[in-house]
Amino acid sequence: MTDTSSLQDRYEFALQLIRDAGDLAHGYFKNRDALTIKSKGLQDMASEADLNTELLIRDRLRAGFPQDAFLGEETGISAFAADQGIWVVDPIDGTQPFVSGMSSWCVSIAFVRSNQVQFGMVYAPERNELFAGGVDFPATLNSKPVPRHPGTTIKDGIVGVGYSPRVTPDEFLPMFERFLKNGGMFYRDGSGALTLCYVACGRLLGYIEPHINSWDCLGAIAVIRSAGLKTNNFLENDGLNKGNRVLAGNETVYAELEKIYDN
Repeated sequence: MTDTSSLQDRYEFALQLIRDAGDLAHGYFKNRDALTIKSKGLQDMASEADLNTELLIRDRLRAGFPQDAFLGEETGISAFAADQGIWVVDPIDGTQPFVSGMSSWCVSIAFVRSNQVQFGMVYAPERNELFAGGVDFPATLNSKPVPRHPGTTIKDGIVGVGYSPRVTPDEFLPMFERFLKNGGMFYRDGSGALTLCYVACGRLLGYIEPHINSWDCLGAIAVIRSAGLKTNNFLENDGLNKGNRVLAGNETVYAELEKIYDN
């Protein structure tokens, strides 16, 4: 199939789509007492809000860009060839906060092509915040340029720290201990995508997590890089399918976090 659609076409389409998806999810959020909640594993929840929000995104993308592949947390990956672009979607990142009535949840959409995150966006409806950015798109929060954090070490602010049961406590705690002993202070609110966006907009110094899934972070990684900050190469070693570690920050903070991680 000949692909005549540009990145700009996709970007503008996704900006409207993520708002529509967020509105749908927000409607479920405001009536969450009626939701049917299912456990997918330890600290891993899902509801019809997750599935129906993903189906809205998937079906709109399939109709608008049938030449593209799709990877969603709830419905999995479609047939995907090396020369295709692929949309990577988390319909509700932070499902536990979502079902608990907290505001720290979001919708995340990223577009990957040629093994590079071309652009991404993260929308937190309850907080009315839409982060967006990419290779050829400026990093923005609600369409305005994002500021940078002035800090140069982890002692100069707060760092987002992520954790999931995919990593054992014995694997996580030595890294976390090194982080604290080096003067770090941590922040966590239940959504990796949203916390990473707080790095992009200067609220947090950086981010560190031993393992995160691609749909939880690629949208935010696009915004971080667009803001001129650094992340590891998340897609290496089949990060798209298997997940990977994620480190983020400005050059000096990133180097410090990398040393803490690798020590």
